[in-house]
Amino acid sequence: MLDLKNIKAITLDLDDTLWPVWPAIERAEQALGDWLGQHAPMTAALFANPAARHEVREQITLSRPDLKFQLSTIRREAIRLALQRSGEDPQLAEAAFDVFFNERNRVTLYADVLLALEFLASRFPLVALSNGNADLQRIGIGRYFKASISAQAFGVGKPDPRIFHAAAGAATVQPEQVLHVGDDATLDVLGALNCGMQTVWINRADHLWVHDAVPNETVTTLTELCDLFSS
Repeated sequence: MLDLKNIKAITLDLDDTLWPVWPAIERAEQALGDWLGQHAPMTAALFANPAARHEVREQITLSRPDLKFQLSTIRREAIRLALQRSGEDPQLAEAAFDVFFNERNRVTLYADVLLALEFLASRFPLVALSNGNADLQRIGIGRYFKASISAQAFGVGKPDPRIFHAAAGAATVQPEQVLHVGDDATLDVLGALNCGMQTVWINRADHLWVHDAVPNETVTTLTELCDLFSS
């Protein structure tokens, strides 16, 4: 059960909590492929092969372990490497990445999200806490959040306690005063519990819980979360 009286701030995961991420990624991959087809057809052909695309990305991640959480940089450098391998202009990587990133941020929010954000933001400081590289301003929901902490900017990702502590600090509260809401059992729920936070698991897909430690509450929508504060 949640201790509602002790909640002074809420941290929210983004991908698959506020929107389904893979449809956006698939559209972004398609937009990138279309753009490359016009400007770098040999690279487009390389990226059309999923195995080749994966191998290029793996080469970047293995050769640059310092980029572990830098998803945008990894994507950009993979495009650059593919351009080089294909004998095309590597300077096209910046423009190509912009095409991908614009589409990656054209997400479709779950139907419950906007009303829930309005409700929650009127009662608590909200902090976005993500291992992804979504841009809240581009998406159009930045106004609801006091801060956004990403693994890309911070240098470590969930479930590392340091990023949860940073999110609590951004909300100017102690970790035990934070409610963290997310879809990933390990990264979100167990990570937050390990930091002394309360947690709500948003289980939109009816997954089974398989861990010994359990979330304080489980909901299927953010509307259900809001209802907890209205009862």
